[in-house]
Amino acid sequence: MCVGPNAGGNKNGRARSHPVAPGRTRSHPDTAKHIARKSIMASAYKRGNKYYASFKDERGQWVSKVTDCVEKKDALKQARKWEADAAMRRSGVIDSVSESAESQAKRTIESHVADFEAKMKAARRSEDHISRTSKFIREICTHSGFEILGDIRADGVVQYTASLIDADKSARTVESRLTAIKSFTKWLTEGGKLLRDPLAGIKKPSPRSDRRHERRMLLPKEWPWLEYVLHNGPNRCGMTGKERCLLYETAIETGLRSKELRSLTRGQLLLHADRPAITVKARSTKNKTAAKQYVRADLADRLQSLIANKTTKTPVFNLPHETSIAKMLRADLADARKAWLKQERDPDKRAQREESDFLEPVNDAGELLDFHSMRHTCGAWLAIAGTPLNVVQQVMRHSTITLTVDTYGHLLPGATADAIDQLSSIQEPSIQLA
Repeated sequence: MCVGPNAGGNKNGRARSHPVAPGRTRSHPDTAKHIARKSIMASAYKRGNKYYASFKDERGQWVSKVTDCVEKKDALKQARKWEADAAMRRSGVIDSVSESAESQAKRTIESHVADFEAKMKAARRSEDHISRTSKFIREICTHSGFEILGDIRADGVVQYTASLIDADKSARTVESRLTAIKSFTKWLTEGGKLLRDPLAGIKKPSPRSDRRHERRMLLPKEWPWLEYVLHNGPNRCGMTGKERCLLYETAIETGLRSKELRSLTRGQLLLHADRPAITVKARSTKNKTAAKQYVRADLADRLQSLIANKTTKTPVFNLPHETSIAKMLRADLADARKAWLKQERDPDKRAQREESDFLEPVNDAGELLDFHSMRHTCGAWLAIAGTPLNVVQQVMRHSTITLTVDTYGHLLPGATADAIDQLSSIQEPSIQLA
């Protein structure tokens, strides 16, 4: 064993490095630079009036990129830098995902919104949906002062939400805007444009908790009066009275929404089948699933008369603009109420009728009758007729039976009382005591 001042060193007393075990390499003090320098094989060349850099990318493949350099030596420096960066990405020293996200964060939000619109078009979302979603995203970003992607913060969106609440906007209004911006940031995160979703913790309010307008159904006793005035009524919004009557009746019988009814063409009406039906293409339905709704034979006959002279791709109903549909229905309801009031000759009974909410757009409970109420009427009438709720769910195309129960369960005729009466049928007979 060596002892003394030179133990473990050379003859000059300097520390001797420890030998390296076979099969192992000595660690380098600057790993990142060593990796980059070791693999540099870049070059530069001129083509026309521009200098190009040739180097190996992070996949180890040769690529050429134009540089902004006017001197070859500067172009060579650029080429070596690009290759060094690529080598460090390949070895994991530089995180490519983080680097890409940093680059994306510097892009304007408008450029990302344009990409998001392209994504929605590819997913075959409707033009209305794309336009509305983009509008809400831009509205929130403008209010919050977001200009580039890196600006998006939860605090700004929360302040925007607070401004809507201060302006007494409904929960549905707030929910629709938050849905738009949250779907945007979720897409950005899933695509690697954001490392994390800054709005993941923001909760959307439930529209059920703050409905400004509860819809009412059209009462079964109200429909005959509406039907009566439509058969003899004037033209409105480019539609005859009889055509409007068929529109309302079809909406009530099928539960189709206004957009779905607007999309119908003659070719989608299977009126000569054993069970007449109306089909709706997936791109026109709310859940993007094709629908087939059955209709009664007498309604099928009247629809056949309506489309007799129309071509296969001609719309069945010549519907006006969405806002005009509501005005059209209110005018028809007003005519029906006038006819109902006029029918009563007794002054006292007529005064009672005038105080009632029969055929009024808004009833005494504050519930509103608009065009979408025709769809609501479909489910309500089915429930009143005693149709099982699972069948009502299928007709209404609800995603869950819970939604059907919450909406129409209370309308089942005598459901609670009948259930109690049925308990006796499963009870054992009473024991007769001596």
